[in-house]
Amino acid sequence: MLVSETLGFIAALCTTLSFLPQVIKVLKTRDTKALSLSMYIVFVFGVSLWLVYGILKSDLPITIANSFTLLFACIILFVKVQNRKQDKLS
Repeated sequence: MLVSETLGFIAALCTTLSFLPQVIKVLKTRDTKALSLSMYIVFVFGVSLWLVYGILKSDLPITIANSFTLLFACIILFVKVQNRKQDKLS
């Protein structure tokens, strides 16, 4: 069990950290024009379901990874929604 949980934590770390560069860029530049609003809406919904799944299964790697991924994706989605009018004008 230890090997599979360690593998889960490594995978979770990789997939979660992959969002950081995008979050940092969006927060620094506020530029979301090239990002798909519908993709982020669906993605946030899917990650929310993965988080609930991880909680229900008491799976720590899934729960932790999806908690952070959900936070990162929600930050990007929030800025995207804020920029929606600006994106349409450009």
